[in-house]
Amino acid sequence: MSNIIKDEEIQEQLVKAAKQLFELHGFRRVTIDDIAKAIGKARSSLYYYYKTKEEILDAVIAAEIRELVKLIATAISEVKTSEEKIKAFFLTDLRAILEKRGFFNALDEGMNAGELSGFQKTRFAVYQQVRLQESTLLRQIITEGIGRGELMELGQKEKEDFIFVILSSLHGMKREMVIKNEFGNMESSVNFLVHSLIHGLKK
Repeated sequence: MSNIIKDEEIQEQLVKAAKQLFELHGFRRVTIDDIAKAIGKARSSLYYYYKTKEEILDAVIAAEIRELVKLIATAISEVKTSEEKIKAFFLTDLRAILEKRGFFNALDEGMNAGELSGFQKTRFAVYQQVRLQESTLLRQIITEGIGRGELMELGQKEKEDFIFVILSSLHGMKREMVIKNEFGNMESSVNFLVHSLIHGLKK
Protein backbone atom coordinates (compact mmCIF):
# COMPACT_ATOMS: atom_id res chain seq x y z
CA MET A 1 0.00 0.00 0.00
CA SER A 2 2.82 2.41 0.88
CA ASN A 3 4.42 1.78 -2.53
CA ILE A 4 1.13 2.57 -4.27
CA ILE A 5 0.79 5.83 -2.33
CA LYS A 6 4.40 6.71 -3.14
CA ASP A 7 3.83 6.02 -6.84
CA GLU A 8 0.72 8.23 -6.80
CA GLU A 9 2.66 11.03 -5.11
CA ILE A 10 5.45 10.82 -7.69
CA GLN A 11 2.92 10.85 -10.55
CA GLU A 12 1.22 13.88 -9.02
CA GLN A 13 4.57 15.70 -8.71
CA LEU A 14 5.46 14.73 -12.27
CA VAL A 15 2.18 15.97 -13.71
CA LYS A 16 2.36 19.22 -11.72
CA ALA A 17 5.94 19.89 -12.83
CA ALA A 18 5.13 19.05 -16.46
CA LYS A 19 2.17 21.44 -16.44
CA GLN A 20 4.34 24.28 -15.13
CA LEU A 21 7.03 23.62 -17.73
CA PHE A 22 4.54 23.31 -20.61
CA GLU A 23 2.93 26.60 -19.55
CA LEU A 24 6.31 28.37 -19.35
CA HIS A 25 7.95 27.01 -22.50
CA GLY A 26 5.30 25.28 -24.63
CA PHE A 27 4.99 21.54 -25.16
CA ARG A 28 7.52 21.32 -27.99
CA ARG A 29 10.41 22.95 -26.13
CA VAL A 30 10.10 20.85 -22.97
CA THR A 31 11.97 17.53 -22.82
CA ILE A 32 11.51 14.51 -20.58
CA ASP A 33 14.91 15.40 -19.10
CA ASP A 34 13.50 18.81 -18.12
CA ILE A 35 10.55 17.18 -16.35
CA ALA A 36 12.76 14.63 -14.59
CA LYS A 37 15.11 17.36 -13.40
CA ALA A 38 12.20 19.44 -12.09
CA ILE A 39 11.17 16.64 -9.70
CA GLY A 40 14.70 15.48 -8.90
CA LYS A 41 14.43 12.12 -10.66
CA ALA A 42 16.47 10.36 -13.32
CA ARG A 43 15.02 10.37 -16.84
CA SER A 44 14.87 6.56 -16.81
CA SER A 45 12.65 6.55 -13.71
CA LEU A 46 9.97 8.56 -15.55
CA TYR A 47 9.55 5.78 -18.10
CA TYR A 48 8.12 3.62 -15.31
CA TYR A 49 5.10 5.94 -15.33
CA TYR A 50 4.94 7.31 -18.88
CA LYS A 51 6.61 6.09 -22.05
CA THR A 52 6.48 9.35 -24.01
CA LYS A 53 6.12 13.10 -23.53
CA GLU A 54 2.73 12.82 -25.26
CA GLU A 55 1.55 10.43 -22.53
CA ILE A 56 2.64 12.99 -19.92
CA LEU A 57 0.66 15.68 -21.74
CA ASP A 58 -2.40 13.40 -21.76
CA ALA A 59 -2.00 12.96 -17.99
CA VAL A 60 -1.68 16.72 -17.47
CA ILE A 61 -4.82 17.41 -19.50
CA ALA A 62 -6.74 14.62 -17.73
CA ALA A 63 -5.80 16.20 -14.39
CA GLU A 64 -7.01 19.59 -15.63
CA ILE A 65 -10.35 18.08 -16.68
CA ARG A 66 -10.76 16.32 -13.32
CA GLU A 67 -10.05 19.58 -11.51
CA LEU A 68 -12.59 21.46 -13.66
CA VAL A 69 -15.32 18.87 -13.06
CA LYS A 70 -14.59 18.85 -9.33
CA LEU A 71 -14.82 22.65 -9.17
CA ILE A 72 -18.16 22.66 -11.01
CA ALA A 73 -19.59 19.79 -8.94
CA THR A 74 -18.62 21.58 -5.70
CA ALA A 75 -20.18 24.86 -6.85
CA ILE A 76 -23.39 23.06 -7.84
CA SER A 77 -23.62 21.30 -4.47
CA GLU A 78 -23.47 24.60 -2.59
CA VAL A 79 -26.73 26.02 -4.03
CA LYS A 80 -30.27 24.69 -3.98
CA THR A 81 -32.47 25.52 -6.97
CA SER A 82 -32.04 24.41 -10.58
CA GLU A 83 -31.58 28.02 -11.68
CA GLU A 84 -28.87 28.62 -9.06
CA LYS A 85 -27.14 25.36 -9.99
CA ILE A 86 -27.01 26.18 -13.70
CA LYS A 87 -25.71 29.69 -12.89
CA ALA A 88 -23.04 28.12 -10.67
CA PHE A 89 -22.22 25.69 -13.49
CA PHE A 90 -21.76 28.54 -16.01
CA LEU A 91 -19.79 30.86 -13.77
CA THR A 92 -17.45 28.18 -12.42
CA ASP A 93 -16.76 26.87 -15.91
CA LEU A 94 -16.09 30.35 -17.32
CA ARG A 95 -13.85 31.37 -14.42
CA ALA A 96 -11.87 28.14 -14.72
CA ILE A 97 -11.34 28.73 -18.44
CA LEU A 98 -10.17 32.27 -17.67
CA GLU A 99 -7.71 30.87 -15.14
CA LYS A 100 -6.48 28.00 -17.33
CA ARG A 101 -6.38 29.65 -20.73
CA GLY A 102 -2.73 30.68 -20.29
CA PHE A 103 -1.77 27.03 -19.93
CA PHE A 104 -3.74 25.85 -22.96
CA ASN A 105 -2.62 28.79 -25.11
CA ALA A 106 1.04 28.11 -24.26
CA LEU A 107 0.95 24.44 -25.25
CA ASP A 108 1.33 25.03 -28.99
CA GLU A 109 4.15 27.58 -28.60
CA GLY A 110 6.92 26.88 -31.13
CA MET A 111 5.05 24.15 -33.02
CA ASN A 112 5.43 23.94 -36.80
CA ALA A 113 2.45 23.55 -39.16
CA GLY A 114 2.47 19.75 -39.01
CA GLU A 115 2.67 19.70 -35.23
CA LEU A 116 -0.10 22.27 -34.96
CA SER A 117 -2.32 20.13 -37.15
CA GLY A 118 -1.76 17.16 -34.86
CA PHE A 119 -2.29 19.27 -31.77
CA GLN A 120 -5.68 20.41 -33.05
CA LYS A 121 -6.78 16.77 -32.79
CA THR A 122 -5.69 16.79 -29.15
CA ARG A 123 -7.65 19.99 -28.55
CA PHE A 124 -10.77 18.46 -30.11
CA ALA A 125 -10.39 15.31 -27.98
CA VAL A 126 -10.15 17.50 -24.86
CA TYR A 127 -13.24 19.45 -25.96
CA GLN A 128 -15.18 16.19 -26.36
CA GLN A 129 -14.10 14.93 -22.94
CA VAL A 130 -15.07 18.17 -21.24
CA ARG A 131 -18.41 18.29 -23.05
CA LEU A 132 -19.20 14.72 -21.96
CA GLN A 133 -18.48 15.56 -18.31
CA GLU A 134 -20.45 18.80 -18.53
CA SER A 135 -23.41 16.97 -20.07
CA THR A 136 -23.43 14.46 -17.20
CA LEU A 137 -23.54 17.24 -14.59
CA LEU A 138 -26.31 19.12 -16.43
CA ARG A 139 -28.34 15.96 -16.87
CA GLN A 140 -28.19 15.46 -13.10
CA ILE A 141 -29.29 19.07 -12.43
CA ILE A 142 -32.24 18.80 -14.83
CA THR A 143 -33.36 15.39 -13.55
CA GLU A 144 -33.23 16.58 -9.92
CA GLY A 145 -35.04 19.81 -10.85
CA ILE A 146 -37.88 17.83 -12.43
CA GLY A 147 -37.97 15.58 -9.36
CA ARG A 148 -38.35 18.60 -7.07
CA GLY A 149 -41.12 20.03 -9.24
CA GLU A 150 -39.06 23.08 -10.25
CA LEU A 151 -38.98 22.14 -13.92
CA MET A 152 -41.70 20.65 -16.06
CA GLU A 153 -41.48 17.05 -17.18
CA LEU A 154 -39.18 16.50 -20.14
CA GLY A 155 -38.73 13.46 -22.33
CA GLN A 156 -35.25 12.08 -22.94
CA LYS A 157 -34.95 13.84 -26.31
CA GLU A 158 -36.11 17.14 -24.78
CA LYS A 159 -33.53 16.81 -21.98
CA GLU A 160 -30.73 16.23 -24.47
CA ASP A 161 -31.93 19.16 -26.60
CA PHE A 162 -31.94 21.41 -23.53
CA ILE A 163 -28.42 20.29 -22.57
CA PHE A 164 -27.28 21.00 -26.14
CA VAL A 165 -28.72 24.53 -25.96
CA ILE A 166 -27.10 25.21 -22.57
CA LEU A 167 -23.68 23.95 -23.61
CA SER A 168 -23.81 25.71 -26.98
CA SER A 169 -24.64 28.95 -25.17
CA LEU A 170 -21.83 28.40 -22.67
CA HIS A 171 -19.21 27.66 -25.31
CA GLY A 172 -20.40 30.59 -27.41
CA MET A 173 -19.91 32.89 -24.43
CA LYS A 174 -16.45 31.42 -23.78
CA ARG A 175 -15.42 31.99 -27.38
CA GLU A 176 -16.66 35.60 -27.48
CA MET A 177 -15.09 36.49 -24.13
CA VAL A 178 -11.73 34.96 -25.07
CA ILE A 179 -11.66 36.58 -28.52
CA LYS A 180 -12.51 40.00 -27.09
CA ASN A 181 -10.52 39.40 -23.88
CA GLU A 182 -13.50 40.82 -22.05
CA PHE A 183 -14.77 39.08 -18.92
CA GLY A 184 -16.15 42.07 -16.98
CA ASN A 185 -19.81 41.39 -17.83
CA MET A 186 -19.56 37.65 -17.24
CA GLU A 187 -21.82 37.42 -14.19
CA SER A 188 -24.59 39.69 -15.50
CA SER A 189 -24.56 37.90 -18.88
CA VAL A 190 -24.80 34.50 -17.18
CA ASN A 191 -27.65 35.66 -14.92
CA PHE A 192 -29.63 36.97 -17.89
CA LEU A 193 -29.06 33.87 -20.03
CA VAL A 194 -29.84 31.31 -17.31
CA HIS A 195 -32.91 33.24 -16.17
CA SER A 196 -34.19 33.24 -19.77
CA LEU A 197 -33.49 29.53 -20.23
CA ILE A 198 -34.96 28.35 -16.93
CA HIS A 199 -38.10 30.44 -16.95
CA GLY A 200 -39.02 28.90 -20.26
CA LEU A 201 -39.26 25.56 -18.42
CA LYS A 202 -40.93 26.57 -15.18
CA LYS A 203 -44.43 25.37 -14.46
